[in-house]
Amino acid sequence: MQASDRFNINSQLEHLQAKYVGTGHADMNRFYASYMGHYPLLSYFAIAENESIGRERYTFMQKMLLPCGLPPEREED
Repeated sequence: MQASDRFNINSQLEHLQAKYVGTGHADMNRFYASYMGHYPLLSYFAIAENESIGRERYTFMQKMLLPCGLPPEREED
């Protein structure tokens, strides 16, 4: 991957994040860490989504590790 490809992908991602609400932004990992670290916020999300606090913590950790899901499979040449 060349530097121009990386810049193009980042600019497309920034455009999508600005256009559509809920697609996140560059500081999302910081917010997820804050949600997990502050128990009242974590319990608020758990109540709002009708899930256990442990499940919400697990969900936030998964979103921090893979915010966009699994990477696409690469074709072997």
